[in-house]
Amino acid sequence: MGGIGKIFVAQLLGLPVFGPDGESIGKIRDVVAGLRVDRQPPRVLGMVVELLTRRRIFVPMLRVTSIDSNAITLATGSVNMRHFHQRPNEVLVVGQLMDARVEIVASGTQAIVVDTAMEPTRTRDWVLGRVAIRERTGRLARRGPLQVLPWAEIRAPGITELAGQPQSAHRLLAVFDSMRAADVATALQDLPAKRRYEVADALDDERLADVIEELPEDDQKDLLTHLHEERAADILEAMDPDDAADLLAELSETYKDRLLELMEPEESEPVRRLMKYSFDTAGGLMTPEPIVVTPDAPIAEALARVRNPDNTPALASMVFVCRPPSATPTGRYLGCVHIQRLLREPPSDLVAGAVDKELTSLRPTDSLLEVTRFFATYNLVCAPVVDDEEHLLGAVTVDDVLDHLLPEGWRERANA
Repeated sequence: MGGIGKIFVAQLLGLPVFGPDGESIGKIRDVVAGLRVDRQPPRVLGMVVELLTRRRIFVPMLRVTSIDSNAITLATGSVNMRHFHQRPNEVLVVGQLMDARVEIVASGTQAIVVDTAMEPTRTRDWVLGRVAIRERTGRLARRGPLQVLPWAEIRAPGITELAGQPQSAHRLLAVFDSMRAADVATALQDLPAKRRYEVADALDDERLADVIEELPEDDQKDLLTHLHEERAADILEAMDPDDAADLLAELSETYKDRLLELMEPEESEPVRRLMKYSFDTAGGLMTPEPIVVTPDAPIAEALARVRNPDNTPALASMVFVCRPPSATPTGRYLGCVHIQRLLREPPSDLVAGAVDKELTSLRPTDSLLEVTRFFATYNLVCAPVVDDEEHLLGAVTVDDVLDHLLPEGWRERANA
């Protein structure tokens, strides 16, 4: 995000927010963080943005592409227009942390929070890594010396109580924070329904979406139907479109249509496209969000797209080259470039010179057996899906193929 390190939250208040094309969206009014019961820094979940209509909405940090001293830019101009509602285990940094009373661990001295600093992590997350405080020294407490301490060096019991979750759920969240989504999903299946729902309510949308993707179908439906409709739609938006389409296909027609209506159009449209295909075809298996570049893109740009940690290893193994537009369904599909080839070419060379035009493509109606044979024949972990007009529709990855080849209920047996 613009190579910026530490950012004090107070500096963000009132900054204008723009879309990728410079369109004005609103202004920053607060920052939302997820509380923890251990001393690890809270994760920054997103920002509260006030639109021109004075409606306040939530924008996830994953949508933020750059932050500078004058403005914040989003990856998309389309934002979720629903009113912001604070959830359990969330805290408003300005509205609730500022002026909160804390204790300095080393000295036991009481202090007041003046500001907090956001810091990026290696995984592109942001955390509240540091806290600016003034010691309380009687009536002149707020005029005491300013100190900036790591989050772990303060104790803030009053702040963690804002989470509003039972202590046992708190402890689970602290444990789950360092676990892979698949392992969290395994652990959730062993919990009583009441505790499982408490954890789901407290997890942020992105994390809960990752966990739900790893659950068996029945557990997916159970958790989704437990959530309020609007949050269920948010979770579906945060899921991979192919996983969201599979989950929606298991719901009643009425509920499925309701959730699709609540989703933002740019998020629901690729899901609706996937739902046109049978689950056991290339069209039903594919993700509509492969890595796509134009032939005049430099190798360096393709490598930068591959490095995005949001891409799975399988999806990052191949870059697809298409004429504009590059959003699926794309312009004419020209071929693919394997990551090994990208690594061997000079970064300044154009992608067009490295395209593999010999590899054939899957059609959206190809059966699971045909897809499996294709992967085995060409030793692939990712493959293009192209329509009759040579437009790239998406890509199938080996993990999705395995998901459908393994016996039904394999997740439960693996956890037994």
